[in-house]
Amino acid sequence: MVGVTVSQYLLEVVSLMMVGQLGILVSFSGVAIASSFAEVTGYSVLLGMAGALETLCGQNYGAEEYRKIGNYTCCAILTLTLVCLPISVMWIFVHKILLLFVQDRAAREYCIWLIPSLYGYAVLQSLMRYFQTQSMIFPMVFSSIAVLFLHIPICWVLVFKLGMGHVGAAFAIAISYWLNVICLGFYMKYSSACQKSKVVFSSNVLSNIKEFLHYAIPSGLMLCFEGWSFELLTLLAGLLPNPKLETSVLSVCLNMTTLHYFIPYAVGASASTRVSNEIGAGNLKAAQGTVRVVVIIGIVEAVIFSTFFYCSRNILGYAYINDKEVVDYFADMVPLLCDSISADSVIGVLSGIAIGGGFQKTGAYVNLGAYYLVGAPLAVFLGFVLKLRSKGLWMGTLTGSILQIIILSGVIASTNWEKEARKARHRIAQKSINVHEGLLV
Repeated sequence: MVGVTVSQYLLEVVSLMMVGQLGILVSFSGVAIASSFAEVTGYSVLLGMAGALETLCGQNYGAEEYRKIGNYTCCAILTLTLVCLPISVMWIFVHKILLLFVQDRAAREYCIWLIPSLYGYAVLQSLMRYFQTQSMIFPMVFSSIAVLFLHIPICWVLVFKLGMGHVGAAFAIAISYWLNVICLGFYMKYSSACQKSKVVFSSNVLSNIKEFLHYAIPSGLMLCFEGWSFELLTLLAGLLPNPKLETSVLSVCLNMTTLHYFIPYAVGASASTRVSNEIGAGNLKAAQGTVRVVVIIGIVEAVIFSTFFYCSRNILGYAYINDKEVVDYFADMVPLLCDSISADSVIGVLSGIAIGGGFQKTGAYVNLGAYYLVGAPLAVFLGFVLKLRSKGLWMGTLTGSILQIIILSGVIASTNWEKEARKARHRIAQKSINVHEGLLV
């Protein structure tokens, strides 16, 4: 799962890097802001909402209700595609929003050319949860890595060879997401392993939308509340002195932390699968054992990557841009970046556990309070009042992350797993009865 999630996010990173190599700071700054904006207003929304399948499909797989997995997946594809429509409209008029913070035509063009990728991403995330909750990891690994290797030459040709610049970088992402969807779609259609849980549109799909949204909305908010707080940093940086420098540095920091976050997020996704499977099967000790193991993995991963980032702080910035002022400023931000990486490692696995157990609503409330009642006001105070600039903005949001860890840890530690297993089994059984009665009618 680490290989899958990192490979997919690297599609965006590669495109941003190639724009940076054009050597135009204004275009890089605009694309960095647009990329960050698209991440939290589009991709994160879809990624978070698709997390509902980790609860629904995972618990049904544990209960051996295989047919429902295909129904829920089809329901997710339909629902997330509809969610893409208002997001697309927002991206078309993104310049009116960004003009409040920074004036850059490149940002608007980049978002518009990213719109086709949005629909591919919606289908892709649904298919990924379909395979993930059944522990079919190989097809995702193969397709994600293969598409990443194809994305590099595709992006290079569009950006440099055809002279499309930042527009070509955005369109390359769309092509790559849809290639990934096609690969997984073919595997699902022709593989014998997918026959029991085949994705087929039926009347049951429409009847499942309400239940899907019950988990999808808080799951999406849970992820977005955290992501939006970091997007707020980039936008606020546009109000600081020398906004081009501040936004460029914060965008590189955000891109780095987001790239890293997909590692603990993948570990958390694996934990979500294990926890939901075991809860659905009624194996409570196995679910509790999974919780202990992934927390230890998260802590070890935090130590390893924090050390790596700190030791390579003087050269990492050159991967994005050749401007020495930006690179030096980024190196100065790395100690704070390491603290965020450590926090993200724990947050990723705790969030996965919460989703697997069906605690999305609680997680959404926790993130809302941690980032917007504490983190955001503190970031504004440190960044503008105490004049700590980007460091102050980042420190405020980091405080929200630490608070999130403390509260989520308390929620998970006090969870009655036996009670959660009974609730899951009752819900699955009740759904089966309703479907059976509907067929008799």
